[in-house]
Amino acid sequence: MTCTHTDQIRREAEAERWMRKPRVCEECPKTGDRWVHLRICKICGHVGCCDSSKNKHATKHFHATGHPIIQSVERGEDWLWCYVDQTAV
Repeated sequence: MTCTHTDQIRREAEAERWMRKPRVCEECPKTGDRWVHLRICKICGHVGCCDSSKNKHATKHFHATGHPIIQSVERGEDWLWCYVDQTAV
């Protein structure tokens, strides 16, 4: 399957947010929770925790906004995922 949403990727939004924010899940510290891995929204730059984390904030961000593509920001990982098409980008 092919992702049909790559035209929505906004690299400048991602880079700006990632460079000025600490590398943490944006929601977990508010509740005192921890995360396993981080994902960044390729549309707006939101940083959320992965589905192996208790709160799954990256997926919750997708459901709240419809922003379809995330990228792992973990060291040694270089992949993107499209929630809508359920495929690697």
